[in-house]
Amino acid sequence: MKNHSSGTFMLFQPFTFANGKTAKNRFFKSAMEEHLADGSRPSQALVNLYRTWAKGGAGVLVTGNVMVSASGRGSPHDVLVSDDSNLAVLGSWAAAAKENQTLAIMQINHAGKQSPKTVNRTPLAPSAVPLVGMDGFINPPRALRHAEIAGLITDFVRTAQIAEQAGFDGVQIHAAHGYLISQFLSPHHNRRDDEYGGSLENRMRFLLAVYQGIRAAVSPEFLVGVKLNSADFQKGGFDETESVQVVKTLSDLGIDFIEISGGNYESPAMLANKDSSKKREAFFLDYAKKARAVSRVPLIITGGFRSQAAMTAALDSGNLDFVGIARPFALIPDLPKQMANGSYQTLATDRIKTGIAAIDHKIGSVLEMNWYMTQMQLISQGRQPNPKLSAWRVLAKTLWDNGKAGLSTGRS
Repeated sequence: MKNHSSGTFMLFQPFTFANGKTAKNRFFKSAMEEHLADGSRPSQALVNLYRTWAKGGAGVLVTGNVMVSASGRGSPHDVLVSDDSNLAVLGSWAAAAKENQTLAIMQINHAGKQSPKTVNRTPLAPSAVPLVGMDGFINPPRALRHAEIAGLITDFVRTAQIAEQAGFDGVQIHAAHGYLISQFLSPHHNRRDDEYGGSLENRMRFLLAVYQGIRAAVSPEFLVGVKLNSADFQKGGFDETESVQVVKTLSDLGIDFIEISGGNYESPAMLANKDSSKKREAFFLDYAKKARAVSRVPLIITGGFRSQAAMTAALDSGNLDFVGIARPFALIPDLPKQMANGSYQTLATDRIKTGIAAIDHKIGSVLEMNWYMTQMQLISQGRQPNPKLSAWRVLAKTLWDNGKAGLSTGRS
């Protein structure tokens, strides 16, 4: 594999993928759900936001959720790409994200059972296993019929083809955070007794079919990657041992990159309370060593990076090739440029809380995600992010929006 070097300036070294695409540096802006769609179309706000990030110096920009089917919308504000009717505006979005020699990746997804009742009265899932703690927001799912699974694979392939037509440099298949593909991988959520359930080989069949279908339908120069949980952090769920096996399988099939994250709607915390993770900032570095042992595919770890020293140390370890950064980009859109010119100061991100335990326990994760989405909205309007934004102000907006449109964690 190319570009395995060390040194203080590795963050700013280019990386060339196996298919010839080159990222100008190792800053990988990971997906965050923006909630900025115009209906189900990309909006001018999204174009503005991604142009700002591109000018800010990231090597790779990954969009938030782009849903492949109306049956898989995770919120009323998701971009939906199920045909080429919005190709022009998709092209504008891609072009903005590609300014300043940036690689633009569309994250493609289906929410499965994590679809609020305001957009989907009967969500689809591998099995009819309801989500815990989502009463009132998300209805119990219906198990997918065998024939419907092939249709969903086709949906993913079609969206990837449209992304390439629009000018994106690649797609990222979302197989993490409890969405549909993640549900297929999980023995807790997937209790099927056909070839898509049971053994890990069967449970990963849907993901592999999606990947291989896309790879066969797009050009060799088009990047096809995946976002995968290291674990669901849920009893009986997809665990680290299985995750490493999926990494090996995807690597053997030639996938272009793998991004690692973790958690789902029922268990959204990502090791934030683990002392060793706090000390090193990145949440999944231990997992990265295990993944690197079975795969030389370009690897991205997302979750926890805040200081330049920690990012550099992670790259110097040789266990990953890019640093995945999400929330800091919502507060410092030109983070890479600031690091390059020496003006960056380590970002301190405290939990967003009202201070009332009952509220923070019940909807704390939703409140926090909406706080960051509000920052992205400010950037899209040409305004500066507001690190002092009141949690109470966001709570009022969250309750208003949820009353109209249902719960969304905003995770991509």
